[in-house]
Amino acid sequence: MKNKTIRMEETNRSHLVQDPVKLVETYPKVPLTVDCVVFGFEENELKVLLIRSDLAVFDGLWSLLGDNVGDNEELDDAAYRILRERTGMEDVYLDQVRSFSHPARHPGGRVITVAYCSLINIQHHQLKKIDHELHWHNVASLTQMAFDHFEILTHCHKWLQKRIQEHPLGFNLLPDKFSLRELQNLYEAILNHQLDRRNFRKKFASMGLLIDVNEIENDVPHRPGKLYKFDFEKYEKNKRKWIGVDF
Repeated sequence: MKNKTIRMEETNRSHLVQDPVKLVETYPKVPLTVDCVVFGFEENELKVLLIRSDLAVFDGLWSLLGDNVGDNEELDDAAYRILRERTGMEDVYLDQVRSFSHPARHPGGRVITVAYCSLINIQHHQLKKIDHELHWHNVASLTQMAFDHFEILTHCHKWLQKRIQEHPLGFNLLPDKFSLRELQNLYEAILNHQLDRRNFRKKFASMGLLIDVNEIENDVPHRPGKLYKFDFEKYEKNKRKWIGVDF
């Protein structure tokens, strides 16, 4: 009985893969890349950082900041490396959004890419490199891009619109002291539609996270508005209770 059990165990083990390296060698070789979608806010416009495509088939079109993932490189590490190599910026936080894997998304063959997204204050992040005509573009002005990058940009924009209503990300894009007009302009630029002025102000007033600094705007072409600061300390203490802003 014992010998029979041993033979059965040996038979079961015979089906196990003994060499994982040889197994992986049988897998299809599909390149993996990362594309960074870096959003910024400036002059009441939502902008995205793009470079000129260097592929002849996409001559004249803009593309996201992307590159291959190294054989021994984590996806997150690749994303930060690509952003650093393309822009020179290092103090930028990136979120992984999703992968894009359509077999025909790249004209040279199948390439799977993973999109990372960030939202930064343009005034606080200086571009240290401008290769391939790197500069900011108004998101609303874009209709066609290289590869499937317009699809990636559109998806990341929708992701950002959802995120900014779930978390107070936008306050990092404003001056330390801001008016409610500036705050509403920011949300309208990201959400891409106009918001009712009275309801907008009522919602933010009810949160109790705006500090009145007892100052008003200077040198503005409209009636000066009161200035506020966002109470980050109060938000940190109560963020578990934060239910977001539903417009």
